[in-house]
Amino acid sequence: MLFGTQEIKDDALFIGGIKTRDLVTQYGSPLYVYDETHIISQINLFKDNFKSKVFTANIAYASKALLNKTIVKIMNDHNLYMDSVSGGELYVIYQSGFDMSKVLFHGNNKSIEELQMAIDYGVGLIIIDNKDELNVLIDLATKKKTKIKTLLRVNPGIEAHTHEYIVTAKLTSKFGESIFDDTQIDTIMTNYQASLYVTLEGFHCHIGSQVFGETPFIKTIDVMSQFVKKIEKRYHITINTLNIGGGFGVYYTEVDTPEPLSELLKKLISHAETTFKKLQLDIKTLFIEPGRSLVANAGISLYTVGFVKETYGNKNYVFVDGGMSDNIRPALYQAKYACDLANKMTHLKTKTYTVAGKLCESGDVLVHNAKLPKPETGDILAIYTTGAYGYSMSSHYNKMPRPAIVFVNNGKSRCVVERETYAHLMWLDR
Repeated sequence: MLFGTQEIKDDALFIGGIKTRDLVTQYGSPLYVYDETHIISQINLFKDNFKSKVFTANIAYASKALLNKTIVKIMNDHNLYMDSVSGGELYVIYQSGFDMSKVLFHGNNKSIEELQMAIDYGVGLIIIDNKDELNVLIDLATKKKTKIKTLLRVNPGIEAHTHEYIVTAKLTSKFGESIFDDTQIDTIMTNYQASLYVTLEGFHCHIGSQVFGETPFIKTIDVMSQFVKKIEKRYHITINTLNIGGGFGVYYTEVDTPEPLSELLKKLISHAETTFKKLQLDIKTLFIEPGRSLVANAGISLYTVGFVKETYGNKNYVFVDGGMSDNIRPALYQAKYACDLANKMTHLKTKTYTVAGKLCESGDVLVHNAKLPKPETGDILAIYTTGAYGYSMSSHYNKMPRPAIVFVNNGKSRCVVERETYAHLMWLDR
């Protein structure tokens, strides 16, 4: 499936009006390519459908999916919030000129240095993960005599039917405090009420990634709303903000069947409005945190084919010049992708191949069971929907330099993250 401005012309794959082979010729391979038009289209899709006349509906981009100065500028230009999970992400967002009052800072084990950074940068909301972190933040805020707004991350115990590694709301999850642990919640609420500087604005949860359909999100609104009502009644407070996280599934291969986002988002807003009214909740702000669903389909990875091998055991390999160092997801949790030979788009797909990288691991496979035309050395292989987590999770394993990131738009391309050289690999060595 082609997305955004991806199209086939004269047997070749184009994106943003540019032939993919020309991009490889200019910028080299492996190469991450992003359709800027499609990213902006996804942003507008969220903004047009996640809105309410009853409460403020805020969209916070989950920056771990893809973070660089260019993506920060795009989110800033379109008035989105930003979600960060580390001091490094905070630093990049800050250095990119973003309004830090519109940043949410997550993490289950924030260091004192990271919390101090968040305070000094003026981060809008710090998401508290546990009682010990709350106590540390209260101590820092008291010493600095600085008012800090927070959300408490809680675990609603909702099972999202996705891969074990990206489920985040099971009762054994490392994230947040269980809504069923009354003792722990009571300790936390008592500490909040005793603090002069750290305020509880509301609650945050996140049930997982690659979640398909409305049911898990509707259930999340129901469970979290009931929890908010319980907290308000027990502690005689009013909760202003609810953040139900992200995790909206996207299309990678034909087995993925995401519900159209426009319909899903409208249903979430409608259900939240009805539920808040029914429970007499005065929720003023509802957050969601899309990441993958904003950038995944906008990105493709381009590789140059090296050798082609048929093993004695009758397995056909296509070797490319990248691998698990630029896309760890297939090796990490069996993520599946679709691919094409970008210079042979209309050729008959005659045989099944395994697309493997050049890393020294048997598990360095990018695509299993790929139907392709006959591959030859020098062909360009395109893997679709690599816009989320490819660069973010890339590594220097086998001392592989990281690829460049190129944005394309209306026939023009620009490099937004430079390709690393071998010299970069020695940069920190003493």
